[in-house]
Parts: sequence; structure tokens; C-alpha cells
Amino acid sequence: MNTSALDTSSLDRTVVHVRGNAESWSTTPLSGRIALLERLQPRIVARAAEMAGAGALAKGYGPDSPWAAEDWIGGPWALAQNIAAYLHVLRRIASGRDPLADRTVHEENGRTRVDVFPATGWDSLLLNGFTAQVWMRPGVTAEQTRACAAGEYRGREGSPALALVLGAGNVAAITALDILHKLYAEGQVVIAKMNPVNAYVRPHLEYVFSEFVERGWLSFVDGGAAEGGYLSRHEGVDAIHVTGSDRTHDAIVWGTDEDAEQRRRDNVPLITKPFSSELGGVSPCIVVPGPWSDADFRFQAEHIVTSKMNNSGHNCIALQILVLPRDWDGTERLLDEIRRVLRELPPRTDYYPGAADRLASVQAAHSTAEAHSDGCRLLVPDITDHDDPLVVDEVFGSALGVVRLPGTAPAEFLRHAVDFANATLPGTLGATLIVHPRTEKANGEAVATAIAELRYGTLGVNCWSGVGFLLGFTPWGAFPGHTRQNIGSGIGFVHNAFMLEDVEKTVLRAPFTPAPRGLVTGDPSLSPRPPYFVTHRTALTTVERLTRFTAAPSLTKLPALFAAALRG
Repeated sequence: MNTSALDTSSLDRTVVHVRGNAESWSTTPLSGRIALLERLQPRIVARAAEMAGAGALAKGYGPDSPWAAEDWIGGPWALAQNIAAYLHVLRRIASGRDPLADRTVHEENGRTRVDVFPATGWDSLLLNGFTAQVWMRPGVTAEQTRACAAGEYRGREGSPALALVLGAGNVAAITALDILHKLYAEGQVVIAKMNPVNAYVRPHLEYVFSEFVERGWLSFVDGGAAEGGYLSRHEGVDAIHVTGSDRTHDAIVWGTDEDAEQRRRDNVPLITKPFSSELGGVSPCIVVPGPWSDADFRFQAEHIVTSKMNNSGHNCIALQILVLPRDWDGTERLLDEIRRVLRELPPRTDYYPGAADRLASVQAAHSTAEAHSDGCRLLVPDITDHDDPLVVDEVFGSALGVVRLPGTAPAEFLRHAVDFANATLPGTLGATLIVHPRTEKANGEAVATAIAELRYGTLGVNCWSGVGFLLGFTPWGAFPGHTRQNIGSGIGFVHNAFMLEDVEKTVLRAPFTPAPRGLVTGDPSLSPRPPYFVTHRTALTTVERLTRFTAAPSLTKLPALFAAALRG
């Protein structure tokens, strides 16, 4: 790596400064850490509109655009929600209680599982019908799970250390949430290198985290690959976390010169310090055939398009392959509804660098590719080659491919779909499974087997797996098993407010239909159309109010929040 053009002296000073304050963070008592988190929340509210507005303008639309709801969700709300999750756990510990209530940890079929959401009464009220359960790795007992949770605050010996967070360029909150994880779950001070694509968020994060910056526990730096590479190899940096692509990871660990591949084969990395990562992949949504009504087709089409079109598909967890039953009479009906939703959405462009070229490559490779609305929403309705570029490589843009698999019965289709997802699609970050409640009831064993066998760090059942990124209580990362030589979707979990160890995956669940139709389908809840849906008519107002509520819950804020949510 050529460092001649770098101001390495400035980077060196930053490392010395932050590392020199690691001891003071390590000795900050629990009460002090809680107080710091509590003081973050009003600062988020104070800067929320500016932070979300900056994201909207960077993507090419105004802060009042319907699309700007995603900039609130993936920015200030996600940050406020994750802080609230840490506060819930740390306050339990401070009051003398275990982080996990006894009733939340149990063993089923020889496996330990932890019910992590809803964790509070507010959770049950605001996301009624949504649940999350963490599955521990095979062999981990309920007793071990309870004993190891939140070890940073329950006697586990730690040592002062400096972590480098290499920030993502797509979602504003990612860097902030990774900072929180390093500080609070791992007890490390942090240098956060902003990604050039969204470096505009730096002043807002510096404002929110100003106390941490002033005390030398956190420092932000700008720059590209050269700065990131230099800091990664700096002897003063003890650990690294990166959100990005497998190429970014490999460039840091193995280098980019002619000897890089030989280093990988010989397992002789350029750095050996602890390295965690979240690197994306090709995420599937598997749709199980069932007795769907017209309203079900419309709602699930909105759900599927949301999983693709949130942030124009510039998400590591964006849906890329829709897996449908070849012989189900609902397949074409669902695709027609998806086309209708794509056409009805307001215009926007794929803003992320290189997106136009990637979408052009998809169109060039598929004569059947359909361009909807403003021309950049691509649907490839029938991919038959499992070596297809959309199947084997993350597109990171608004292109959706459809793979049709055999199986007229749900159990048969699920066997094919699980095998396809596990064996063919690269990456293990997240997957979504859509199944009608009556279908699941009639095929309980087959659905349970599919849930158990899908190898993904987050599996959403009737819930886009990307929701797991937002909740804070849900560990976020790839399914275990990747190595630095074959990094896949990465190694390790972040967020994870209960600070669980030996996590295998999270299983999210949401109602198949919004209220009140759940009374008909068999999964009743109080939840209307979720505000993160791209079709939600009042999403922007709803999420603005939700952000302020999450930062400072109050019964007086609920009527206005519910009124906005129900109008959507």
C-alpha cells in the first residue's frame, strides 16, 4: 500500500490519543455508562431532522419526500431504538437483576433459544405481533446462555483496547450502531472511519456522540481505502470491524498485490488482530404456496417490494432473489401485484456509486428483464440458470430476480427452496420466509424444519429479515462458519443488546396480514401496515413521531403516533 499521499502523522496522533483514553473508558462504572446513553437520546432528537434531511438530499430527493421516511428509519430512529435496547439491559443489571429474565431462556428439541423481542411493554404495543427469538449454537445450554450474557458487566475480565470501525456507505445508522457495540458490548474505545459515500453524516454523529469525543473515547476520521488500510495495520489498533463487501475484507486481510491469492492459500494474512465483519450476500425471499386472498397478494407484494426498494436496494440485506413455486396458481398473481406496486411508487434513482453500470449489466444479461416506473426498477421474472449473475453475485441495486422451483405441496416446495438457498445463493446474512398461517398450521413440521435448516444469521418469517438490523435486541451478523479465507457474509454479531455469546441465528416473526384482517387469516394482532413499508402513505410523519417517542417514551405522545400509523 502506498502511504506517501497520506497524512499518516494525523492518523498516528488520533490512534495515540484514543488509545490513551482506553483505560478511562474501561474503568467508567455502569452508572456512568448508563447516564451517557441517556444523554444521547435528546441529542438524537435535536439533530434528527438534519440527519435524515442530509441523507435524503444525498440520495436525490427532498426531506419532505415520501422516500425520506427511510432516512429517519435507518438513521435517527435506528440509533434511538438501539440505545433504548442497551438501556433496558443495563438498567436491569444496575438494579441487581440478570440481563435475561428466566422465562425468556428455554430449551426446545435439544436447542437453547432466547426470546429477545418484545422486551418491554412499549415493544408489545408499538410492534404488536412481532417477535424475535435467538437460537444458540448446538450444545450451548440454557444455563450457559444465562451465565455468559452481558459478560462485560458481570465479572468477565477485560482489558483496555482500541477498535477501528470501518463505516458503511449506505445506511446512516450503521457506523453509529457499530460504535455502540464496540463501546458497550466489547468495552473498547473507537476510531470510526467514515465511508466517503456518506461522510455527510459525520458532523451529526459527532454532535450526538460529543461527550464520547470530548473524553477521547471516540474519534471520527474521513478517507478512503488508503486511510482504512493504514489504520487497519496500525500497531496501536487492537481490533477491527467492517461493514461492506467481501472484497473490502479481502483487500485488508490479504492485500491487493500479486501475492494476495497466495497469502490466502497459505493462510498468511497481513493482519492477525481480531476482525469482525458484516458483508452482505444474495438474500432470498421464499414464498410458500397457500390459500391467499386478493388482499393477501396485494399486502405481500408491498412487503416484497419494500424488501427490495428500501434504500433503492443499496442494502446488504436487500431482497435479490424471489423464490416462488413453479406450479402454484398464485405465482403469476403475486408477480402481477409486484409489477403494480413497482409502477405506482414515486420516482427515484439508484444513487450508490456504480449502480447504473450494475443495472445495465443486469439488463444486458437478461432479454426478459422488465423496467418499471422510472426505468431503474428491474424485474427478471424467470431465471432458470442457477449460475445466473443475479443468483451468484450481489447487485446492490434495484434489480429483483425470480427463481421458480418445483413442488405442488408446501412440504415438497420447501425442501427444494431450502436446498437452493443454502447450496446455491452466496452469503448467509438474512433470508425471508412468507407462509400463510393456515398453511403453516397444516404443514407445521415442514415449516419448522425449513426454519431450522435455513443457514442465515437472521431469518424473517412473514417479516423482512432487514428488520432485525433495527431492533437492537436482535444480534446482527452472518450465520456462523465463515473463515477469513472464505469470508462469505462475515464473522461475528453486532447490536445484540443482551450481549449473548455463541449465537447461531435470530428468527423474526411478524403477522402475515395487518390488523384487522389477521382475525381472518389466523394471526390476529394490533399492527397496521408497518411504517417501513414503501407503500405506507404517512410513513414520514409516523417515523418522525416514533423517533421522538423511542427517545423519550410518554403516554401523551401515543395518540398522535397511532393516528399517523393508522392513516398509512
